[in-house]
Amino acid sequence: MLTQVLKTVFNRDLLKLKQEIASYKHEPNLWKIEKNIANPAGNLCLHLVGNLNTYIGATLGNTGYIRHRDLEFSSRDVPQEELIRKVEETIQVVDRVLSTLTESQLNEEYPLLVLAEKTSTGFFLVHLATHLTYHLGQVNYHRRLLDSN
Repeated sequence: MLTQVLKTVFNRDLLKLKQEIASYKHEPNLWKIEKNIANPAGNLCLHLVGNLNTYIGATLGNTGYIRHRDLEFSSRDVPQEELIRKVEETIQVVDRVLSTLTESQLNEEYPLLVLAEKTSTGFFLVHLATHLTYHLGQVNYHRRLLDSN
């Protein structure tokens, strides 16, 4: 049951991320930094794609994805359409990998130590879902604050 819930939540929030990125009226605003906003929406999008492709795709699905975390935050001016394509590809990877997981596997220890202590795969997937939601909210506020003109 948890697997289906996670698939639903990841799909919902990744589709919302895609919608947020597509909703920018002025593409350069995806990369706009103002006042205390350190990470623009474009970088948050790259970070979420990298995060999910690493911890779900590569680690659980053996996709071979290689993460370049520093570029998630330093890249600029990645075209809006490319960001959308990356999100669409991530939706497919997450759905495909989660579709293969059994309830038993969710109870097993996650293969990597990422947090302060070892966790089950199910716990770590819930963590990834909340991480996605956290940054999705930042993207939404970024768009509404800095793409309103």
